[in-house]
Amino acid sequence: MALAMDKAALMAFLESDFPQAKDGFVVEEVADGRLTMRLKVTEAHLRPGGTVSGPAMFALADVGVYLAILAMIGPKALAVTTNASLDFMRKPAAGKDMLCEVRVLKLGRALAVCDALLYSEGQVEPVARANMTYSIPKDMG
Repeated sequence: MALAMDKAALMAFLESDFPQAKDGFVVEEVADGRLTMRLKVTEAHLRPGGTVSGPAMFALADVGVYLAILAMIGPKALAVTTNASLDFMRKPAAGKDMLCEVRVLKLGRALAVCDALLYSEGQVEPVARANMTYSIPKDMG
């Protein structure tokens, strides 16, 4: 399946339709059924103990999955998370950006199922794994 949105189009979409997320996230790479996203980790993302917070990691996975799906189907702003599961496996590094590697496992007419691995930049082992299902809106036109 050909991409409906490339890296530049996805970042422009964030700017216009999801501006509250545009500053902290960067699409690093997009390909058929895959997307890599960066969370620019700041002090606001940290929790006591010198680690990236769970909500920050969830946001990275959720925005990454959202954009991976939009890359395949086009700018359907009303696609929404219907199920999410996040496994925390290792402590992320506090002073490093986080990367999320998303795979679209199934893209149907109504639902998309994705898997995401989250890494601290420079580390080989993932710090978390997310599985998410999104509802895809019917065309309104």
